[in-house]
Amino acid sequence: MSSMFCYQCQEAAKGTGCTIQGVCGKTSDVANLQDLLLYTLKGISVFAVKGRELGLRNAASEKFIIESMFATITNANFDRDGFIARVREGVALRDQWKTQLSSLEVTIPLSNHDAALWVPGTEVEIDEKAASVGVLSTANEDIRSLRELLTYGLKGMAAYMEHAAVLSYREDNVQAFMERGLAATLNEDLTSEELIALVMECGKFGVDVMALLDRANTSTYGNPEITKVNIGVGTRPGILISGHDLKDMEELLRQTEGTGVDVYTHSEMLPAHYYPAFKKYSHFVGNYGNAWWKQPEEFASFNGPILMTTNCIVPPKDSYKDRLYTTGHTGYPGVMHIPAGVEDKAKDFSAIIEQAKTCPSPTEIETGEIIGGFAHAAVMGVADQVVEAVQTGAIKQFFVMAGCDGRMKSRDYYTDFATALPEDTVILTAGCAKYKYNKLNLGDIGGIPRVLDAGQCNDSYSLVVIALKLKEVFGLDDINDLPISYNIAWYEQKAVIVLLALLYLGVKNIHLGPTLPAFLSPNVANVLIENFGIGGITTVDEDMEKFMAMV
Repeated sequence: MSSMFCYQCQEAAKGTGCTIQGVCGKTSDVANLQDLLLYTLKGISVFAVKGRELGLRNAASEKFIIESMFATITNANFDRDGFIARVREGVALRDQWKTQLSSLEVTIPLSNHDAALWVPGTEVEIDEKAASVGVLSTANEDIRSLRELLTYGLKGMAAYMEHAAVLSYREDNVQAFMERGLAATLNEDLTSEELIALVMECGKFGVDVMALLDRANTSTYGNPEITKVNIGVGTRPGILISGHDLKDMEELLRQTEGTGVDVYTHSEMLPAHYYPAFKKYSHFVGNYGNAWWKQPEEFASFNGPILMTTNCIVPPKDSYKDRLYTTGHTGYPGVMHIPAGVEDKAKDFSAIIEQAKTCPSPTEIETGEIIGGFAHAAVMGVADQVVEAVQTGAIKQFFVMAGCDGRMKSRDYYTDFATALPEDTVILTAGCAKYKYNKLNLGDIGGIPRVLDAGQCNDSYSLVVIALKLKEVFGLDDINDLPISYNIAWYEQKAVIVLLALLYLGVKNIHLGPTLPAFLSPNVANVLIENFGIGGITTVDEDMEKFMAMV
């Protein structure tokens, strides 16, 4: 008997699933509690779906579902006590719905399911319950695979919904689908075909939520601009901010202004440098380091405090644990947490600022600049130049190499692939996968850099907008007729919703690596292969030959 089972990320142990402790570092009890929290969210959703049909809403449960789904994604939260508290809160919200609906004498599908009925007791009893409701509780391998594919898409969707929500942007239709999707995973009567339809519908709402977040970010902070970002350091103390939350970025810059403390970005926060609203801060120095998995060495050498606004957290080393802070829906035992402001007030970052003042300046680990900011508005601004380069043959092919980075040595494939690409090709990227090649000297094509970085993983939406615009410009009927190939690296659940969004838009022949998801059963994988041409990766030489044969 395994003490846990989790296969939601690309680094699942042995390519099948973590059964003793997560490769990410989460312990078996935390993994099981995350499963129990998801189970509780499904129970809430049973009643929320019926409530919507009757015109009833519960803002607290809607907020709780988004935030709790976000807390369960890979590398976001490792706090056992926090998950137990969330489970209890979730059951209380579920029971509020039950009380509200009970007087109406309506039939509520799935209301007799255990997820809609169970009641938490002692911590020991909660742990016992948590161990019984995980992934493997669904016996049929294909049904399990489709339920998990849908669930992981919903987790990624929740992350993007939360980023938009903190900027006061919401989309009720997306929220409604999330509740409907969660409840559907409890329904034993749904066939594989019906679950596949839900998975594809999840892709549709994935497009919607990424468009929502794009609108939230650009309306609040301006359209990203093509920007050169310093990767060296200054002489003053600094704070390093990592994750994805631009609202936290804004507030930290505002509160550090005039304090003598500089601010640096790390990993997925790099694209903050592209937004006009942040360029007014002279103490916003540059980007320090690389992708999330290099935290142990880079956080140690940074010397100052680090703020984790979202995933991805690597279990911290003692050399910097007392300088690490979490906020939002992240958490780690023994690490300081900065809570949300009360009564709509801003978060208070004074503790991290005061600590920064006592720290030496960062140790320099590299120098120079990297360029980014090629979101859809910026690319559309030079569309004529891009189109001309394609028409004259100066650009033969675009390669979408968006997605995630990770620890595995096999991910060096993406560096080697980028290096091996012919000089008349251009890489379109978003997400932390960019760190495999954004510091290579790949040159440009007529002034167009050969690596066009759109931003964070959610900015994959920009790549979709660019592709659809090119389809229109070239007068094509099918997005797959564009000179664009897809060689995408994935790691966690935000990459899953991006993939589902691409499939919904009809994009075919996507290569996904370093390995195909462990949660795809052979039959489900075959459906994706037969209908969409999904494939894995092999060697750089073999794959390059396949890709270039299609040009």
